[in-house]
Amino acid sequence: MDKYIEILTSSFTGYGHYLFQEITQPSWHNYFYWLIGLSLMVWVIEIIIPWVDRGTAFRKDFWLDGFYMIFNFFIFSLVGYNAISDVAVEMFNDVLAWGGMENLVAVEIGSWPVVLQWLTMFVVVDFVQWFIHILLHRIPFLWEFHKLHHSVKEMGFAAHFRFHWMEIVVYKTLQYIPLAMIGFGIQDFFIIHVFTILVGHLNHSNIGWDYGPFKYLLNNPKMHIWHHAKILPYEHRYGANFGQSLSIWDYIFKTAYIPKDGKNIELGFPGDEEYPQGVKKQWLAPFIKSSKSSN
Repeated sequence: MDKYIEILTSSFTGYGHYLFQEITQPSWHNYFYWLIGLSLMVWVIEIIIPWVDRGTAFRKDFWLDGFYMIFNFFIFSLVGYNAISDVAVEMFNDVLAWGGMENLVAVEIGSWPVVLQWLTMFVVVDFVQWFIHILLHRIPFLWEFHKLHHSVKEMGFAAHFRFHWMEIVVYKTLQYIPLAMIGFGIQDFFIIHVFTILVGHLNHSNIGWDYGPFKYLLNNPKMHIWHHAKILPYEHRYGANFGQSLSIWDYIFKTAYIPKDGKNIELGFPGDEEYPQGVKKQWLAPFIKSSKSSN
């Protein structure tokens, strides 16, 4: 037990020190300023060539989404997620050791060329996240958390990070084992992570791009807007276009849906008129719903 307490406390202080350095020591290898820089870049593009001209740079819920962007990317880890997950990983490894297993690695990629490691991790992570994203839509309990992301009524780059903090827990938990099985130990996934942030920002932006023939490989704004459509046909009643960075999974597994130009479609979900406003109520809504359902 003392070991776990030590991991918990050191994770708090360790991440706090890391975040302080991120903010006070700008560098080319700095997530904080890359997030700010990419956000500003996509925002400027939205302002210069908006898909839907709203007459203002500050769309509906701009500041709310800005808060979610900073909270979900940095503060949530600071207030405990990193510390708790470090303890959970150590407990998991102890259970493996108790069962006579050193790890779950089925394919060791650590000896591969770095570029091949990056590509492998990018493809595997994107596929796993595509599958988890489907679960968020199909499992009622998880959908209650994912509703927050679909409460977006106007697209803009910051909508990328409007999601409930429980989604971080779900994604990280469900993808841990498959990633562990391919020996996920690459030391520098920075370039790929920055790329996925850029693609995510663009997917949620007010920009009318689809990348031409590359739209069948990369997710894009004209495709992703249909993921946020309020009304979808019955065959897509659980949603469509679930890809994170890659669109290819949706085309392969027939979850792609782009019937026409989605520039002026209504966004949201059925019943979103009653969805709570404000961070506190939005965080509590899924737990209140689950509590009522169990009674």
